[in-house]
Amino acid sequence: MRCHLESSVLLIHKDDVPPYKKQGSVVRNSYFWALESIADTARFDQPWEFEQSVWIALCRLLTSFAMSGYLGDRETLLEFPPDAQIPDELRAMSTWASDPDDEQETAEPNY
Repeated sequence: MRCHLESSVLLIHKDDVPPYKKQGSVVRNSYFWALESIADTARFDQPWEFEQSVWIALCRLLTSFAMSGYLGDRETLLEFPPDAQIPDELRAMSTWASDPDDEQETAEPNY
């Protein structure tokens, strides 16, 4: 899930938060409600906000759902910008997004 920090608030990109689906799977809907319950702000079509006070709980929640095997890394890993410093509380379930400049250098040319 793409994210970034603003002061001591973690913002998860609005397109990467789990959607609630009335006829969706129980695991995915439980994941939605679990994340929504610890978010400081979880408005429709806006980034979800998590203050520093819940980062440890957020990391534990992400770890638990990742270990269940029902959700993939893309849904449970926090993806920070390449130049961001990842807070210690979130490090276990975080990674850096690939730098678009690096991808262009390694990509094969289009003919």
